[in-house]
Amino acid sequence: MWQRSVCVGLLALALGYLCVLGPELPPAALRQLSASLLGTLRRARSLEARTVAAWQAAIVRPARGWARVAVGVNACVDVVLSGVKLLEALGLEPGEGKNHAVLSSGQDLREAFAHFMERGAAAERFFSDADAFRDIARTASEHPAAQLYVGGNAALIGQKLATNPDLKILLCGPVGPKLHELLDDNVVVPPESMQERDEFHLILEYQAGEQWGRVRAPAANRFIFSHDLSNGALNMLEVFVSSLDEFQPDLVVLSGLHMMEGQSKEMRQRRLMEAVASISDIPTDIPIHLELASMTDQDFMSNIMHQVFPLVNSIGLNEQELLFLTQAASGPHASLASWSGIPDVGVVSDILFWVLKEHGRAAERASDLTRIHFHTLAYHILATVDGHWGNQAAAVAAGARAAGTQACATDTIDATKVFLKAPLEFVTSHTEAPSKISLNPDEPVVRWHRDGISFHFTPVLVCKDPVRTVGLGDAISAEGLLYSEAYPQ
Repeated sequence: MWQRSVCVGLLALALGYLCVLGPELPPAALRQLSASLLGTLRRARSLEARTVAAWQAAIVRPARGWARVAVGVNACVDVVLSGVKLLEALGLEPGEGKNHAVLSSGQDLREAFAHFMERGAAAERFFSDADAFRDIARTASEHPAAQLYVGGNAALIGQKLATNPDLKILLCGPVGPKLHELLDDNVVVPPESMQERDEFHLILEYQAGEQWGRVRAPAANRFIFSHDLSNGALNMLEVFVSSLDEFQPDLVVLSGLHMMEGQSKEMRQRRLMEAVASISDIPTDIPIHLELASMTDQDFMSNIMHQVFPLVNSIGLNEQELLFLTQAASGPHASLASWSGIPDVGVVSDILFWVLKEHGRAAERASDLTRIHFHTLAYHILATVDGHWGNQAAAVAAGARAAGTQACATDTIDATKVFLKAPLEFVTSHTEAPSKISLNPDEPVVRWHRDGISFHFTPVLVCKDPVRTVGLGDAISAEGLLYSEAYPQ
């Protein structure tokens, strides 16, 4: 680090000396020497600092932005606290761990928490006893160490968008008094969306090396549980769609379909058909973005792909959801069991291309899908069907910038607190003749084209010591949408 500082100092000194000698040098020589020294000075900065500076120039507002955005339909209150502290407050003693598919008592909670803490593994469970869960949620939310946050993809996206004072946001979801209190003043909640009680999701954290009785956590992680019936049944979907007539949005953002996985197969299929009917009622001149989330049922994912994708204009998803999607539909690279380290850019690009070619807008197919915003820890890609979206270089850069600022809990990116994790070289495909691309931090948004589809890639500056990662994907998608422009069709 000190060598770079010395280098920068010497270059600055040389540039100053050049200015003094300037009158004695021919103008052409002066310009050439100045450009050479300034270029060397730029390269002497860190890759991260150069990327931040280039983003600043690339991130510009679209010619025609949104004014009113309607968001629905999953919302809750995330209660985050130490799992050990909550269990102690509940009077539960440490003991042997045991996995439970469904929790029905404090004893089940104690055993399941110990089971996953001992392995340092994340898990999420449904708590079936409503009264017992209500008592636990009250104890958790009133605990002095508890932190309460806006939760649920729709509410998180609405909350992020609401930080822009030029936007009016409508949020439909099961909104109770505590969630309503936590929401930004710029978020409008229709009366029909309000309910007497909040839906609480309890997020019990533990740190690496933390001890509870004989259980010692090998890694930091979290155990999540809830008794959330409203979001699981998409109870507010019809309220959401009926509210659009009065609100008159110019963008609709939909999320929460993954919550239906907790329903029986028959109930889930019936509710999905009702959801498709409701989404079909949204006027076709209003763009719809669908935010996906973690799922485990391939048949359900396949049904969403075939029934819902054609009705929306844009989708947002991460690397796990993208891989699960291609596995569910036997798409390209479906034999890949899991990602190994940073997802291969060429593989990701192949799957994004396939989704838009097989399920996106085409002359022979009744589909509105023309945009996919993919995000993973190290990089983001925006893939769009040509002629439908503008300002995507700015949009993908804005989403990556949001990842860095939110994870580090800063208003701007501090180049000393982040690091570049993206590959500096990659190929754009493994199924067709690829291009090989070298990443230039002075031009960090890379564009390539493939058979009517444009790809915009940018690295992420990963936070060295992340403060808050919950809802990061939602913030990324929200920021990408904020800087996107949908062309009238």
